[in-house]
Amino acid sequence: MTVLLSVEDIEVRYGAIKALKGVSFEVNEGEVVALLGANGAGKTTTQKTVSGMMRPSLGQIVYDGYRIDGIPPHELITLGICHVPEGRRVFPRMTVNENLEMGAFRFKRPDAAVFEHVLELFPRLRERIKQPAGTLSGGEQQMLAIGRALMGKPRLLLLDEPSMGLAPLIVKQIFDIVRGINSEGVTVLLVEQNASQALALADRGYVLETGEIVLTGTGAELLADDRVRAAYLGEEIAS
Repeated sequence: MTVLLSVEDIEVRYGAIKALKGVSFEVNEGEVVALLGANGAGKTTTQKTVSGMMRPSLGQIVYDGYRIDGIPPHELITLGICHVPEGRRVFPRMTVNENLEMGAFRFKRPDAAVFEHVLELFPRLRERIKQPAGTLSGGEQQMLAIGRALMGKPRLLLLDEPSMGLAPLIVKQIFDIVRGINSEGVTVLLVEQNASQALALADRGYVLETGEIVLTGTGAELLADDRVRAAYLGEEIAS
């Protein structure tokens, strides 16, 4: 398989605190790769570093054969790296339509076919196309945040906690849509605390603890791992 993203021994600091301590992993083209871990483990920091929102103090990040650490986020978008951050971060006073158009800012004009495809993926957005984004429900805002990223025609889609705060039925819809996006050729790097959903979707996964990767395997292998089941699925493992 072709390696699309290679994160190599990166260290990231918040002042004197090391948030990431020599993190290394790969994402192959066409994969869904999940990053799992408790709050504060370094998952979001890892994604922010990949998307250019933070810079590593050590190590390097290679995307499609080119070193990208240090490149600002707006330039990474032109390379096909699109980030859906934790908390959705839609523009609340702008309409659904305007938010989607913002996702295509790197083009002279939004691609009409991509716009229509987004509305086919998320029919709720079509129904609310003229509404301010701030009036949408949490699930609808998550759909809008993903749709806005898709307007940028991503090759690598970074999703940070897409299920956070959503009802189980909406969570299932979101993960089904992510599976469909991946089947269309978009590579996905997923940060998610819902370990069962994430690993059921992921080809491979990495588990972070206090800024270090402590486990790796296929989605199925990690789902079956006693440590993952005890720590993230709430199961009691017989001794």
